[in-house]
Amino acid sequence: MLQNQSSVAQLIDHTLLRADCTSQEIQKLCAEAKEYGFFSVCIHPFFIDQAKIELSGSAVKICTVIGFPLGANLTSTKATECEQALAAGANEVDMVINISALKDKRDSAILEDIKGVVTAARGCPVKVILETALLNEQEKILACELAKEAGAQYVKTSTGFARPAHGPAGATVEDIRLLRTIVGPEMGVKASGGIRDLATATAMIAAGATRLGTSNSVAIVGATTLITGDY
Repeated sequence: MLQNQSSVAQLIDHTLLRADCTSQEIQKLCAEAKEYGFFSVCIHPFFIDQAKIELSGSAVKICTVIGFPLGANLTSTKATECEQALAAGANEVDMVINISALKDKRDSAILEDIKGVVTAARGCPVKVILETALLNEQEKILACELAKEAGAQYVKTSTGFARPAHGPAGATVEDIRLLRTIVGPEMGVKASGGIRDLATATAMIAAGATRLGTSNSVAIVGATTLITGDY
């Protein structure tokens, strides 16, 4: 059975992370988030000041991205970016894991990277973007275990920017089930990438997702047109 649109809306991070997005588009994003009751807007740090004004007086949160979209920044850079974003008014951060370190099996480097951002967040929710389309099952499991050990509040499937040679780039029901199994009930799981309709959103929630990241939020909760983009 499909979820009620309003209940789904409360799980959505209404997302705009294109490199060429404009202030006018951010204004529209925030207006839609207020109108439809989305949990948050997910935006680049540059737009936090504007979103704070646009969302003033509403319950909509501001989520931003750290080390986005590649994750290969120095840990100190990610930590500083997190501190500055929260000082500007962000309520949550989605950080990209160091995928190169994961591929090289540098577990301690990954753990310290995530811990650095979690410490900088000072209790604000941190979602760790795993970029599942680029990982094998063993790497997904390890990434979840390290995110949990580091004290992150969520694991998240995708940036929406990865373009693997084979298979889907975004969230899959199978990945959501796997992530939920590994992190257990204590952590959140965010499905992101390729969620364009209510049926897909519902399937992700049924598989264990507790948050959805999508730029097609308005379409999901009842509009007839889609916003271009997978993230």
